This record gives sequence, C-alpha cells and structure tokens, in this order.
Amino acid sequence: MAEEKTRYSDEELAEFKELIDKKLKEAREDLQQLKQSLSYADDNSTNDTASSFKMMEDGSETMSREETAQLAARQEKFISHLENALIRIENKTYGICRATGKLIRKERLRLVPHATLSIEAKQQQDRR
Repeated sequence: MAEEKTRYSDEELAEFKELIDKKLKEAREDLQQLKQSLSYADDNSTNDTASSFKMMEDGSETMSREETAQLAARQEKFISHLENALIRIENKTYGICRATGKLIRKERLRLVPHATLSIEAKQQQDRR
C-alpha cells in the first residue's frame, strides 16, 4: 500500500506559488483600478446640468460608490488570503486542510488557491 503524502513536494509548491503570484498581480491591479474609480467619482460633478437630473444622478452615484467600495474591500481581503497562502508555501504547510490535516486536492487549490479546507471539511462546516 502506498504511503499517503503529508505535504506537497517543493516542485508542486513552486507551481502553486507561480499560480498565486499571478493571481496576486491581477488582484492588485484590479484593486488599484477600483481605488482610482473611487477617487475619480469625486471629480465627476454635474454643476452645469439641471438640478433634478443632478439629484437623480447623485443617488445612483452614491450607490455605485458604495458598491465599488465593497468590491475594493473584498479585493483587499482576497489579496490578504493569497499573501497568507504564500506564507504557507514558504512554511511548506500549503495545501494541508486545517480541519483534517490531509492534503487538499490539487484541483481545488487550482480553483481556490487560498483554500485552507478540503471540500469535505468545507461541506461539513457549511452544514453547521
């Protein structure tokens, strides 16, 4: 009977690091765009338009600013999760389920590279 692996090999960890680095770069670029759109939203005033139109526009602008701010906050959280995954790669604990101690399947890590739970552990957690 083959011995069950307790961690991913250095080569496998390097592959995941490359994937996470790429996702981090994209996530940081997205966050930068969100932050820029938040700061530009302050510059888009409609001083020369009718006051009734300005009132309607202000309402929709507020909503989109709130949505943009929420997206930026989610993106910052995602970046933090990816950075934590890089630390786990350095510590050689990446890909180990924090609930079961078993390896998380590669397919899951490729889709959710910051995952800390196996599918089974996640499903059990969701049922609670």
